[in-house]
Amino acid sequence: MGFKMKELDQQIIKFEQKENFEYEDFYISSSNKHIFELFNRWPKWEKNFLNINGEKFSGKTHLINIFLKKFKGFKIECELLNDNILKEIKIHQNIILENLSNNIDEKLIYSIINIIEQDNKYLIITSNEPIVNLKFKLNDLKSRFKNFLLQTIEKPDDDLVFALIVKNLSDRQISLDKKLIEYIIKRIDRSYSKIFDFIYKIDEESLKKKKPIDFKIIRDVLEE
Repeated sequence: MGFKMKELDQQIIKFEQKENFEYEDFYISSSNKHIFELFNRWPKWEKNFLNINGEKFSGKTHLINIFLKKFKGFKIECELLNDNILKEIKIHQNIILENLSNNIDEKLIYSIINIIEQDNKYLIITSNEPIVNLKFKLNDLKSRFKNFLLQTIEKPDDDLVFALIVKNLSDRQISLDKKLIEYIIKRIDRSYSKIFDFIYKIDEESLKKKKPIDFKIIRDVLEE
């Protein structure tokens, strides 16, 4: 990817491109730096159980892919869990369960946690909100979740918003004047999903009107 901004006071982590390399550059900012640094300390964690939480599009899966690239492990969506997962747990040191919600087999999750603890393995669960805030019926499971390390991806700061806008526009082969981007940053909601939705809408408006993205298109979409 050709995006480099000297103005951004943040690190840009780049990985050597290899065959089947499926994810792009990851931007470290104050919103996510603490999680990235925790990953780099593996396996020297305070606990073997970690919950990474943050809103949709905040980069949870991207962080997990970076972790797996370096340390290996087994990843599965929580909605796909079944008893066969117990066999996979036995042959991997790191187990990642993605997108935990209330709609899960609570007894199965509880069993998974017990097995991982007995075998001294590591479990990372991602969720949109902290797992201790989710409503579960099984008291033993709720008690287990209280023992997780909780790491939240915070709302994006200005540097990360800038990077997200430029990166997503670049993915669409679109470039904007820096002044327009700064105008957006001052007015857009500090929400990952809102940022992605905004990029989609200004691109859509540009295509409809058959004209480049300009101040009017940006203002109209922001005011919707």
